[in-house]
Amino acid sequence: MKRLLFIALFAMSVIAASAQVAPHGWRGPARDGIYPETALLKQWPTAGPALKWEVMDAGKGYSSPVVVGDRVYITGMSDDQSMEIFTAYTLDGKKLYSVPYSKPWDGQYPETRTTPTIDNGKAYLISGAGQVVCLSTADGKILWSVDGAKQYSRKTGNWGTSECALVFDNKVIYTPAGDVTTMVALDKNTGKEIWRSKALGDPSTYLSPLLIEYKGRRQIVGATANNMIGVNPDTGAIEWQYTIEPKTKASWANIAPNTPLFKDGKLFYSHGYDIFSFMLQIADDMKSVKLVWHNGDMDTQHGGYVLLDGTIYGTSHDRVSSAWVALDWATGKTLYADLWANKSAGVVISADGMLYCYSERTGDVALVKPSREKFEVISQFRITKGSGPHWAHPVIKDGVMYLRHGEALMAYKIK
Repeated sequence: MKRLLFIALFAMSVIAASAQVAPHGWRGPARDGIYPETALLKQWPTAGPALKWEVMDAGKGYSSPVVVGDRVYITGMSDDQSMEIFTAYTLDGKKLYSVPYSKPWDGQYPETRTTPTIDNGKAYLISGAGQVVCLSTADGKILWSVDGAKQYSRKTGNWGTSECALVFDNKVIYTPAGDVTTMVALDKNTGKEIWRSKALGDPSTYLSPLLIEYKGRRQIVGATANNMIGVNPDTGAIEWQYTIEPKTKASWANIAPNTPLFKDGKLFYSHGYDIFSFMLQIADDMKSVKLVWHNGDMDTQHGGYVLLDGTIYGTSHDRVSSAWVALDWATGKTLYADLWANKSAGVVISADGMLYCYSERTGDVALVKPSREKFEVISQFRITKGSGPHWAHPVIKDGVMYLRHGEALMAYKIK
């Protein structure tokens, strides 16, 4: 009897452990821009979906909100622009608290870009200045903070750090790059270092890394300015690296801002600045990669992309005329490259089988039917509140679409 009771308790503990909710954060549950919503509107009213609430005190920033339980969390700048702040709202837009956690990047585009990662009552942030911070979501109290820029001699590109913390097991991942290390894992409860990878000497890029699983093994996929890398999540060993080669002489910056897409051992990237898009195949032992195809039409800078039914949807960013692009996943063939929103590029996410596109130039928001033939806008409206470029990625949770434009945060009913 005791043995049967032990087995039952053990089985319950295994089930409980496997049922733990993954951290909430950057571009949805899988970091792939797809939100697991159903029964959403397939067409919006002429003026756009109903506005539930809006606030104008989120602080300037480009980061996305994160919705967990009965709260909305977001990062922004303080009123005097001297600090990055972490703010919590209720689901009806009432501010609960707002706390400073780090100085911002002191160069061009200092506004916050770290989308919070929320895990088990804690928020994990990486500031533009390279500060790695853990806060309590209950009241915003800072639980620990590590000056990652100083401790690891961070080497950045033109725009500081734009990494959203990857949190799994007991680890928080940060990519300082440079001559001391490339990537580090910190204990998520204390901030103490667990491991550090070897240094490649590169500047950092702006990519938020991805944890993948293939052939029964896990790996962190990240990037420096000149290399894509696969890192052992237990030891920090760099198991493969792929040198990023510009495809035209006009290329001047390896910025790698977009989290890659992963499926069936294949990794898709689009980097912007004339590096364009490419697909890598990971070897079965995850110790090497090879190029499958390269595409010279999709050149996404920082708007992300999604994979739906064998088609990749994203944008090509050009200073004069930017297109909304669809590629075939298997071959890399361009299916279309269409203009929209005053020839603007922007952000692409997906939910309930539809695309949600946000123009960085005009602030237009479109509900788009996925198609391998054309960019088919079903409904659209324009964001007029807030300031600066429309760079924040929309978020969809429980039938509500959250849109951020600078200091403005808006919630729209789309169900």
